[in-house]
Amino acid sequence: MSIVTAPPTGPGDAPAAGGPGSPALPDAPWRTTWRRLWGDRGSRTALIAAALLILVALTAPLLSRLGGWSPTAFDADAIDPYLGGLPHGVLGGISAEHWLGVEPVTGRHPLPPDHHAAQLSLAITYAANAHGVLTATPPGIAAGYFGGRVDTVLSRLMDLTMSFPSLIFMIAMMSVAQDVNRVVLMTVVIGVFGWPGIARVVRAEALSLRHREFVEAARACGSGPWRILTRQVLPNISGPVIAYTTLLIPGMISTEAALSFLGVGVRPPTPSWGQMIAEAVAYYETDPMYFIVPSVFLFVAVLAFTVLGDALRDILDPQGGRP
Repeated sequence: MSIVTAPPTGPGDAPAAGGPGSPALPDAPWRTTWRRLWGDRGSRTALIAAALLILVALTAPLLSRLGGWSPTAFDADAIDPYLGGLPHGVLGGISAEHWLGVEPVTGRHPLPPDHHAAQLSLAITYAANAHGVLTATPPGIAAGYFGGRVDTVLSRLMDLTMSFPSLIFMIAMMSVAQDVNRVVLMTVVIGVFGWPGIARVVRAEALSLRHREFVEAARACGSGPWRILTRQVLPNISGPVIAYTTLLIPGMISTEAALSFLGVGVRPPTPSWGQMIAEAVAYYETDPMYFIVPSVFLFVAVLAFTVLGDALRDILDPQGGRP
């Protein structure tokens, strides 16, 4: 019996990528992040809930038309004018036609306003977050990379901004401004008070990177500060920044709801979860669904983005917040 031996393998005879015996190619960072997010049950649930909320916000007008009730459609037959406009039936008028009840006095179905409130809340939150990131990244990188007086001046500016009682100043600013676009004003105000926290994260990451080997190598090759900051430092701090800004989303959603609840946020007829909860306080005993529905939407939004932010921090910045 003869033994057949394989011919020697030369440099040009390497096995094809992905074939048997070939080294496994590393996954792209976003693919690894997605796999780890989807692999954890809690993160997967939060991701699905956040995606559904975003989908509801994007398709709010379509959902209103499909449901047959617009945010301004009132059903006078669903309320009792002799009882101060309270809904007919139990639990705020739950029926086959209004399966979450109706709003007291007007007879409006609560879901269309909640859909549009999700649209408003997420739009303000994402815009304020983007405003905060764009404002915070340049000073944060400059303070961490250059150090010295630049770091001292910018760090004191961050500390000064963070020392203000933000909610009180937001209430004051929103109360004083009258004839302005409330959505734009809330976006700017929330972003202004949110940037120092992001800037401190960026500064800490830039501070840890400025003496790393690849930065020193780029400096030795003659690269200037601008090229090092944009080509070496910025790509390596994007993960922690994404994780931290995701953690800021629940707080910004709560801030928008709080300002609207206190009456200094958006004004009717623009719907907001905080505004709807404030109106529902007087009816929570006689029309509980009017109080429960926006509260559940707000609770799910805050919880989903909190869990998602924690998961992203553990994946993208595993040493963040750890000794």
